[in-house]
Amino acid sequence: MRALKLNVHNTTEQAITAAARLIADLVAIRPNAVLGLATGGTMEPLYTRLVEFHRSGLSFRRVRTVNLDEYVGLAPDHPNSYHSYMQRHFFDHVDIPEDAIHIPRGDVEPDRAAAEYSALLDRVGPVDLQLLGIGANGHIGFNEPGTPVNAPTRVVDLLPDTISANARFFTAEEQVPSQAVTMGTAAILAARSVLALATGPAKAESLAAALDGAISPDCPASYLRLHPSCTIIADRTAGARLGTLKALGAAA
Repeated sequence: MRALKLNVHNTTEQAITAAARLIADLVAIRPNAVLGLATGGTMEPLYTRLVEFHRSGLSFRRVRTVNLDEYVGLAPDHPNSYHSYMQRHFFDHVDIPEDAIHIPRGDVEPDRAAAEYSALLDRVGPVDLQLLGIGANGHIGFNEPGTPVNAPTRVVDLLPDTISANARFFTAEEQVPSQAVTMGTAAILAARSVLALATGPAKAESLAAALDGAISPDCPASYLRLHPSCTIIADRTAGARLGTLKALGAAA
């Protein structure tokens, strides 16, 4: 029997706090944990909560981190790179050593960046907890619809809807990179545990497809149902289109 757990909370704040608490509890029990980290708007308040836990005494000084992805063409110091995102929202505010932080490079030849990151994941892993968001089109990391379950860490072309969704972080949509280096689905599913967080009505359709639809490349997030230890945390708006009994049974 697969051990997927679904927790639907009444508010976004409750969902964020529950997800942050799972991460904090792991770090408290296993101070040298390898954390797989994600970016995006959903994660910003989660990192705020983790910083609050740090200020209350939680140390990350023995933790190692690996991020899911990075835009091709953006140097680490670019304000829209995921390097900059992570520094701004998390790393600058906690005690993780700089040499324990790992993010793909967007400013080197893309295939080389992907190969080097794949090798790094093999060295650093296994990941103890992989944090994920779920894209509005069902992507995890930048593994877009059409990605097979065993896809390697690689360079990917971003779909138009992903580019449009990310345009809010850029001055104009034409500035959004069209490619990224992403951890593959194979590496994501190799983590010892997975925590997926979905908040807001924009995620309702993709979350329902992931949990109620077929396990299919059409919705890479559906692969999470294959993982032996996956927790999905959502707020009520993200869970609004889930099957009624499933949503009620999982309510917090």
